[in-house]
Amino acid sequence: MTLDTPEIPSDWRRHLPQSVRPYTEAAPLAALALGISSGFPFAMIGATLTTRLAQDGIDKKAVTAFSLAFLVYNFKWLWAWMVDGVRLPLLGHLGQRVSWLIFSGFLAIAAVTNLALADPAASLFYTAIAAVLVGAAGATFDIVIDAYRIELLEPRQLGVGSGMSQYGWRIGSVAAGALALVLASRVGWSIAYLACAGFALPAMITGLIMKEPPRRLIVQAKRGITEVWQSVIGPIAEFFQRAGAGLVLLFILLHKIGDTLANLTFRLLFDDLGYTNDEIAIYDVGMGFWAYLIGIFIGGILYTRMGLRRSVLLSLVLMGVSNLSFAGLAAAGHNNWAMAAAIGFENIASGIGGVCLVAYFSVLCDLRFTASQYAMISAATSIVGRFLTGTTAGGLIETMGYVNFYLLTTLAALPGILLFLWLMRTGLVEEPPTSL
Repeated sequence: MTLDTPEIPSDWRRHLPQSVRPYTEAAPLAALALGISSGFPFAMIGATLTTRLAQDGIDKKAVTAFSLAFLVYNFKWLWAWMVDGVRLPLLGHLGQRVSWLIFSGFLAIAAVTNLALADPAASLFYTAIAAVLVGAAGATFDIVIDAYRIELLEPRQLGVGSGMSQYGWRIGSVAAGALALVLASRVGWSIAYLACAGFALPAMITGLIMKEPPRRLIVQAKRGITEVWQSVIGPIAEFFQRAGAGLVLLFILLHKIGDTLANLTFRLLFDDLGYTNDEIAIYDVGMGFWAYLIGIFIGGILYTRMGLRRSVLLSLVLMGVSNLSFAGLAAAGHNNWAMAAAIGFENIASGIGGVCLVAYFSVLCDLRFTASQYAMISAATSIVGRFLTGTTAGGLIETMGYVNFYLLTTLAALPGILLFLWLMRTGLVEEPPTSL
């Protein structure tokens, strides 16, 4: 294969440094917009809902149990085949990817609107159902967005596109979370959630502008019952026919346990340490946002200079160690400097990991089954951590305290690090191709 490099642009971009030009191309910019919409449903049932429930006086075990709503994301592979193989009526003329992008975007808006109308104090059960529906709609939106992004980006744009997607995801989740916190303090949680539903629009508009990805059009040429059936069974069969598929799957399942356990409990820690909504917005949302962007930038550099294998290994180590900073915060108590340090380190590590791991998981996808395989991979990355968080995190915190809990999450990162090192040494992790 030969290196596929872009031509020197003839417009205003020719005046930009060569290292900056790839970020101004249409596909990476589209990945940024897609990421914004992808991030907001997660925020609505993540830290934002945790804060809402905690402020309504819901006990810790019930609050952490709400993280089970995220498990819907982990089962999205069950219906991902529909995105690859089912043509939507009325919208189908827009193309397979674009039609599903519009449809799933409206589903996300409707689900968030429903959660806005829920009152946890009046009916915790209804709120839980509403949160699960947001998870289902957000997961469907994610399936389409991920497939659209992978097929839109050329192989040479993979690193840049993954970084831009992570930038977008962070912008969407942080902006939605910050907007919800600010509005909730002034006009209530219902209006806050309704306002955040608008974050679905960037991806929908991007699809209408960019239209169907060229690489999708090639794969889309064949139609019929056989193709639909292949969309159901083909992704799984193709993945497990690869050498070392079992070990790769085990890594996908284990690598994020510690990170997921820690991340879904941060807002409980902040609430127990007495941080106000404004402090959380400044440090966790504001400072965390910029730290994450810095991490993404560093991740792009590391991916380019170190290659896929070494950059992924380094990011796994950094993400595991970052949990120690929250053990330090828990020991320090209400200390703004300690909070700034913990959030800064954790978000930089997550930004680096986001770029490198998303690139790795994208490379694992066969273009015939992009939506289904990426849905399966991304779903498997956090299912163990989310299940443990929803079933045991609250109890563990009450039993052993925050300091020991975050020390435990650091140790939980070790199996993933060691397994990836083994995959590297046995030749089961290959560098991605540089062209089609």
